[in-house]
Amino acid sequence: MQTRIFKLTTENDSGSAIAECAKIIKNGGLVAFPTETVYGLGGDATDEDAAKKIYAAKGRPSDNPLIIHIASPEDAEKYAHTSELYYKLAKAFMPGPLTVILKKKDIVPDSVTGGLSTVAVRCPSDETARELIRLSGTAIAAPSANRSGSPSPTCAEHVISDLDGRIDAILCGGVCEIGLESTIVEAREDSLILLRPGAITADALRCVCDNVEISHAVTEMLAENERPLSPGMKYRHYAPSVPLVLVEGDEDLVQTFLINAQNSEKCALLCYHEELDELRGERLIDIGARDDLGTQANRLFSALRDADKLDCDIIYAHLPKKDGLGLALYNRLIRAAAHTVIHVDHKNINHHKS
Repeated sequence: MQTRIFKLTTENDSGSAIAECAKIIKNGGLVAFPTETVYGLGGDATDEDAAKKIYAAKGRPSDNPLIIHIASPEDAEKYAHTSELYYKLAKAFMPGPLTVILKKKDIVPDSVTGGLSTVAVRCPSDETARELIRLSGTAIAAPSANRSGSPSPTCAEHVISDLDGRIDAILCGGVCEIGLESTIVEAREDSLILLRPGAITADALRCVCDNVEISHAVTEMLAENERPLSPGMKYRHYAPSVPLVLVEGDEDLVQTFLINAQNSEKCALLCYHEELDELRGERLIDIGARDDLGTQANRLFSALRDADKLDCDIIYAHLPKKDGLGLALYNRLIRAAAHTVIHVDHKNINHHKS
């Protein structure tokens, strides 16, 4: 398959590019497009075959549900059974990086929802994404536009690297503003279950709904027979091709651990900006300042992809704390590392010395 590349620049007619991509969606094809979170791989959310094409292009397990994207919050009425709580969330956070799981209507095929009776609904804030949805005349089912398991794409180059030749078109719209996928919640009568953390934090959700429960799947592995209720819950996700190991502990001990690692292993380090002067300038990736979680979120997936290019045998990164936006970083990294964590103390600080 030859993938058409559409670049949204001031030199060309962006409207024509979006309209052409909308035609591809209408005709059952697949288009990768930018959102404020990450790039999505889109197909008609009411077309069973389009959903199957998405799974095939990504190499994605078919029990991993897709998110449907709508142009305005009210459009959810066509695809799902909404509620008073849904509209409270919509007023506070939509358009934006929030996905709400609702009971689905029959118009959404089971192939989109992984066989679940619910559907995940999101209204992105990115204008290109919303215009594509409007012109397509349908909700767009869209997981992240990467090969399944690899880091999510935050720029068009990532999408081209993963999916060129596997999909119909790529709509190139620059670097994504946030860099982490949307927050996912399941809306019940008067409560929310946080299934995937993102830029909209648990504390922000509690400003709208007092009862917010954080699913155990946010920080723990699902059991083998446990069904994923939202994207990114069950399988190893966001992972580079070489093993990723997370480290935690006292700051000074962790830094000594990383220095020892550099001296004894061919490793890449995702380090904080403050650590650059202490570490040897080799296979280092600056993830941002220690307390700048927004920058860390924006750089994370690019950093994991960049680490793969550094001819290393292992990648080390800090284990984030579980509060605020840190919970979203923790969630992505713990899955990328397949829950491999080293707690650094005086006993294992010299772990790397031969």
